[in-house]
Amino acid sequence: MDRHVNVHGQKDNSKSHDGLNVSIAAQSGSHITAPVLANNNIIGNVQIIHNAYSGITGHHPNTQNERTNTSERRSVLLKYKEQIRNEYQYVTEYNSRPGEHVLLSDRYIQPLIIPKHRDQQEREEEISSRGETFQQVLSSRSAQESIGLNTMFNPDNRGITPGAVILQGNSGNGKSFTVQKMMMDWASDLYRTKFDIVFHLKCKEISHISSRTSLVELLMYNCCLTSDQISTILQQSPERVLFLVDGFDEHKYTEDIYHMSPPTDPNQKASPEVTLCGLLKGKILRESSLLVTTRSTAIDTLKNVLKEPHSFTEIIGFSEKGVEEYFKKFFQDDTLFRKGYEYVRANETLLTACSIPVICWIICTVIRERLSEDADVTSGLETTTSIYVDFLCTLLDHHCQGLGQSVPTLVKSLGKLAEKGILAQQVLFDEKTVYELVADPAGSPFLCKFLFKKRIRQETMFSFMHLSFQEFFTALYYLILDEYESKKKLTQIFSIHKDSEVVQYAAPRFAAVVHFIFFF
Repeated sequence: MDRHVNVHGQKDNSKSHDGLNVSIAAQSGSHITAPVLANNNIIGNVQIIHNAYSGITGHHPNTQNERTNTSERRSVLLKYKEQIRNEYQYVTEYNSRPGEHVLLSDRYIQPLIIPKHRDQQEREEEISSRGETFQQVLSSRSAQESIGLNTMFNPDNRGITPGAVILQGNSGNGKSFTVQKMMMDWASDLYRTKFDIVFHLKCKEISHISSRTSLVELLMYNCCLTSDQISTILQQSPERVLFLVDGFDEHKYTEDIYHMSPPTDPNQKASPEVTLCGLLKGKILRESSLLVTTRSTAIDTLKNVLKEPHSFTEIIGFSEKGVEEYFKKFFQDDTLFRKGYEYVRANETLLTACSIPVICWIICTVIRERLSEDADVTSGLETTTSIYVDFLCTLLDHHCQGLGQSVPTLVKSLGKLAEKGILAQQVLFDEKTVYELVADPAGSPFLCKFLFKKRIRQETMFSFMHLSFQEFFTALYYLILDEYESKKKLTQIFSIHKDSEVVQYAAPRFAAVVHFIFFF
């Protein structure tokens, strides 16, 4: 009977004895001296020198090395978390002077985050309602649908876990604050069951980089880790990595982005926008998770470069309870909080606008300024118009990067659009109308963009953040016209017509516009 011994490893040696087939496999780097089989015993010199894991015995000879590597990795992550906690616990406000900052915990209130697209009726309801009615609308959304930061990557009702999440929100609604809070939460071990490490990529910073760069190099801009440490972490467990890509709309993408071949390796260099696109498309580190914040005006571009499956969420601002909590945190004094909050509650327009976090900050800042001047908190407090002007200036200064037109031109074009809507009693505008009046609607922080399903197609619509902003821009438009045109517009508003139906129809439309005008 023939017996046969096959030895697989660095050498392919074989012996045949009595028909018995025996295979001995050596791991990479091992050395085997071929044995012979006699009387069912292996006779000969079998020498196996390990430098890799042995699948035969289940014993890992490098356990000590692994323990060392694990310890080093833990030390690296602890150092990184400490850096995040030290840097991200503070907030630099719009009016902060060098060295001035406040604690994130003294400013952050979680806004309402809705995990779905709203239909046209819901949008119109939110944009047109005011004061208590508006807050009731938001509260109904909150009770039914609002989600927390720690559930954004939970499986949906079909059991599908998103690889990427879009977090859409208007300018000043708190997208960047939310990302900062998520970084702090991870550094405080709130996400340890999902992600080993979280990286923060700021598109505003990336847009200023002109040289070819790799993903690892981009990550180093906001990270204390070395390139080797980052590369090791990404290679070892990419499925446990979360990237927070903040401000997608602030990075200018050309049409060429769709035709370029993005890198597939985190160390491969390309232009910054192509490297970022490689991450978003899942060409680099497909297994990792992404959360991308953007204004609605850039949503078309994002959805075309973001890997699947991705989910959609939207920040819709503070609920009335959120506004109250913000005032409490800001003032940290019950008397001051009550005076400021009651003033806002009594002003329908301001209560509506306070759903926007930056408006809350502006109002609280104005009240605090009056206190520093030893003035009564609410007596003679800045008018509603001045609050909206402050908001306009804040967004122009901080949210209009790379504006393709002058500020007067932008304001005038937005005013024309706003007036057109007031006259027609509409808050949603079709794409054709917007592009006829506004040169770069995607670059405007004051417009919102929505995609609605219409039978078998999609329809793109625009709006102002709220009807009150549409009224504000109409008033501003009338005031920046030349004297003749301005007088003509204002005369038309106050004209008394014989047709009573016209008077009843026209007066309510311009009541808020007139209010804004009188207090400029």
